[in-house]
Amino acid sequence: MDLHRAAAGIHTAAGAHTHNAAAGTRAAAGRRFPARAEVLAGLGAAALTAALAGTVTSGATLGGVTPLRGWYLADALLFALAITLLRRVRDPRRTAALVLVGSVALALTGLLAPPRTSDDAYRYLWDGHVQAAGVSPYTYTPTDPALAGLRAADPALFPVGGSCVGWDLHRSGAICTHINRPTVHTIYPPVAEAWFLGLYQAGRITGGHGVRTAQAGGALLAVLSTGALLLILRRRRVPPHRAALWGWFPGVALWAVNDAHVDTLGVLLMTCGLATTAYAATHATVRPSVQPGASALPGPSAQPGASAARGASLGAVLLGAATATKLIPVLALPGAMAGVLRRGHRPGPRDLLVPAVALLTFLLCYLPYVLASGLGVIGYLPGYLQEEGYDQGTRFGLLTLLGLPLRLLPALVAVILVATVLLVLRLGDPERPWRGALLVTGTALFLAAPGYPWYSLLVVALVALDGRWEWLGLPAAAAAVVVFGGNAQQPAYAAALCLLLAVTAVRTLLATATAIAAVTAASAVTAPVAQQPPPRPDPAAPAGPAAPVAPTPIRTASSR
Repeated sequence: MDLHRAAAGIHTAAGAHTHNAAAGTRAAAGRRFPARAEVLAGLGAAALTAALAGTVTSGATLGGVTPLRGWYLADALLFALAITLLRRVRDPRRTAALVLVGSVALALTGLLAPPRTSDDAYRYLWDGHVQAAGVSPYTYTPTDPALAGLRAADPALFPVGGSCVGWDLHRSGAICTHINRPTVHTIYPPVAEAWFLGLYQAGRITGGHGVRTAQAGGALLAVLSTGALLLILRRRRVPPHRAALWGWFPGVALWAVNDAHVDTLGVLLMTCGLATTAYAATHATVRPSVQPGASALPGPSAQPGASAARGASLGAVLLGAATATKLIPVLALPGAMAGVLRRGHRPGPRDLLVPAVALLTFLLCYLPYVLASGLGVIGYLPGYLQEEGYDQGTRFGLLTLLGLPLRLLPALVAVILVATVLLVLRLGDPERPWRGALLVTGTALFLAAPGYPWYSLLVVALVALDGRWEWLGLPAAAAAVVVFGGNAQQPAYAAALCLLLAVTAVRTLLATATAIAAVTAASAVTAPVAQQPPPRPDPAAPAGPAAPVAPTPIRTASSR
């Protein structure tokens, strides 16, 4: 029998060793050969990359946008497919790797051709050239006679000879230039101007001075934003596939890289700023050490941590710098202040730390240029608002459907925005500031209904942080205005608003049903179980024999 037991033990041990070896072989094979989901996600990203490469190299420009309609539609469908396939990948590390590699590949497609739907990058390079010469970009217009020497030294921006015909060529008197609105002052804030100077200097160092330098800078910012999103999502233990909502979004390759819009710098600064303020809100209180036997509940001795205050200050600096890049990121500031008016909380000086530091940063960024150009730093901003029709209310596409007098629409916009900000300050989550920032920024863009899709790059990054993909209808609506013309403004933005409301309603119903189910399940678990009374004896049942009684033992001296 002992021999049989020994043989059985040897057989069991051998079987376990074989099973472990097979499991190890499968794990090693899984590491060597990507799973099917990862292969499919990679193929989806590759197909999207190929489509974007075709979009950029198709030859379609702002001067002839009709071919872009089909390309934009294909890009959008492949983006949705690629994101769906990416969500099936279970390994977070491989998901993050796919997101980052895909972001690099998509950004590179934007470098395949000169800008296609915007010529703003040429103004960037000119402002950088002017600053490199020691002149404030806010002092002179590009066609000012005082800058004749700089124009002659920059034939890439001011071509000499030829017919000066093209969607990205503009004539002012005898001057032909790639710069749009060459007779007005620059509109860009100071942090953007610092970026333009850096682009110009980088072009001089590398010998690649030209619009390709601005595009390379846009690609760098786009990939850095993807990396920042991945780090933020990992720190918050959120699935990394959300970062692909930014990194794989077609508009990033088209507007952030190919058109090289400086909005991407604002996106990066805003993203890091909101993440820093969220960290500060999470660590806003330091719980006292709990002695053995003491209560673990935080009491009045819990005080705001110094690290939280530093984090809030740093986040405010980044948000102020983002606002000093393109002004639009100021709409994200209420998100960083979410909950300061919540019930039971008395606002104090500490609640003003973020807006105060952000404002101070914004003003300090402007200070050098104010000293050089005075009020000229305002630039073309008033003229731009008048040109776009916002001062008269003619540009508020959705609000014009209400039939109100146009002169009342700017005031109505202000009321709606203030109400939205107050809602965020009252009910917003300070540990998720991007949710409030998305609500305020998205509301403002719905009201303004711009025809410039790169304004919505902020929304794309906020969607990646918050996960509410239904807001991506905003950049899609703006892109429709580009390729279909101004007549598409109202239907495009109306469709985007309907999508947002429909998906939000579904989310609300599902959340409510889940909450009700959870409460019902908890009630069923905690409800007392009714005890059954003991059975009563049946008087009709015959009595059984009596149980024998054990005799009582007799205690003796020996028993003690």
